[in-house]
Amino acid sequence: MNRIVMSALMLGAGMAQAADLRIYPSFSEVRQPVQSTGTTLNVTLPQDTWGSVLSGSLSLEGLPFTQAVQSQQANWLTGLEGKTVYLVRDGKAPEAVTLVRARDLLVRDAAGRFFTVRFEDLQFTEAPPVNDQAATQTLVFSLPAAGSGTLSYLTRAVSWSPRYTLQAGDGGASLSALADIRNTTEQPYDVKATELYAGDVEVQGTPLAQEAMFDGAVSRAVAAPMAASKIESQGDLRGLYRYALTTPFTLPANSVVTLPFLTPKLSTFERFVGLNTYFGTGTQDGTLNRFYRFKADQRLPGGQMTVREDGRIVGQTNIGETRQGGQVEFSLGNDPDVEYSRTVQTVTQVKNAEGNVTRTTYKVTYALESSKARAVRAEITERVGGRRVIIDNAAPVQNQGTATLKVDVPAKGKVSKSFTVVVDNS
Repeated sequence: MNRIVMSALMLGAGMAQAADLRIYPSFSEVRQPVQSTGTTLNVTLPQDTWGSVLSGSLSLEGLPFTQAVQSQQANWLTGLEGKTVYLVRDGKAPEAVTLVRARDLLVRDAAGRFFTVRFEDLQFTEAPPVNDQAATQTLVFSLPAAGSGTLSYLTRAVSWSPRYTLQAGDGGASLSALADIRNTTEQPYDVKATELYAGDVEVQGTPLAQEAMFDGAVSRAVAAPMAASKIESQGDLRGLYRYALTTPFTLPANSVVTLPFLTPKLSTFERFVGLNTYFGTGTQDGTLNRFYRFKADQRLPGGQMTVREDGRIVGQTNIGETRQGGQVEFSLGNDPDVEYSRTVQTVTQVKNAEGNVTRTTYKVTYALESSKARAVRAEITERVGGRRVIIDNAAPVQNQGTATLKVDVPAKGKVSKSFTVVVDNS
């Protein structure tokens, strides 16, 4: 039987693997071209790469096979068992010893004594590879005939996420985004074609082995390899949104590649101070929060957003998936310049024959005071529970109503505004 091992699939340290990537928010589909001139095809993966492959996801397309056998191969050091290596200790000259067992570095000296050593105290007559003590996984396909196909698998080790910057100033605001593509294994990829997907995608498989903790986030971040690199929208796919990278790039091991992504136009943009709360009959006071609201002319995948005012960072948040023209609203914490005081007055009550209160009308008043040098818009939202709820003169609603106050607070001034609530539990 002939055996062919393609160099593109012998994934040693530092060797970039040619592949197409379909990258989702929490996993990727890796698609590699494979070719065999015989009836056996070997695929060798580093242990950390194999450990992130989702079980049941590896397949060979376009190349029929009769059997596939997965096995763990011995590491480089195991191949030196029974051979001479050199031990350096206590500042003495290197001592020739025999490596008896690589697993726990058991050696035997010239006197026949057995003992374990540290790897860093050993010297070799040939240069060890990177991750010389790491095992590898080999997948052997038995083929009825030679041919070419595509090897594919799902992995948690490669993922992507967008991050946005909202630049605001006196003249308005603009929104831009970058795409971060992450690789958390020792395996680099020479990527020919890339598709990025945004949306909610569930996969059932779990990693074949427990993923190692990745210290920090990445060992290094690299910028886009070519100025011409561009991510283009490819439209939707059954509720997912698809983007394509127009040029090949290299995704190094343990890295993040950052590429320019979206530059949506904002159709609306608002700053305001506000409060979202629930109805209660007690008196309250405090400060309002800083809010932003906008609509964009493109669909926005969920991701982190940094907000800058006049070039300075004023906060960060996360936004969810947003349709084209959908409203994005978020808060960046309290604004100590705008205070509020809330009071509640019971206007009327209705009781049943047993004397129990069944219907109550309340008047809620907010007094706002601002120390800002310019006027600011304030919006307050209260959610009111009850069997039937009437807010001001609006139609009754069941179970929960929403009261909204919108008012302009003058510069260094005060303003108050009220609304009525009817809670009918009859």
